[in-house]
Amino acid sequence: MLKKSRAASATRLTFALPATAVDGPVSVVGTFNDWTPGTHVLRRRSNGTSSVTVTVPTGTVVQFRYLGEHGRWFDDETADEITPEGSLVHA
Repeated sequence: MLKKSRAASATRLTFALPATAVDGPVSVVGTFNDWTPGTHVLRRRSNGTSSVTVTVPTGTVVQFRYLGEHGRWFDDETADEITPEGSLVHA
């Protein structure tokens, strides 16, 4: 599940997955962190999800994917668009 919180100059993107869907460490990687694994690791929350929040300039198109344990890449079905290169969100 992807949540957007827009302001005039910056948008907070919260990347969240059900905790039951997360098997081992998962990080979100994309254009906002130069595709660097481990920079934005999802953390377990008390509401039953694992999530992380990043801030990007409003108006930016962000490309991202999740990277799970053992090099497993996957996309977010709630993204604005899914391409062969990954998920897209319009901040």
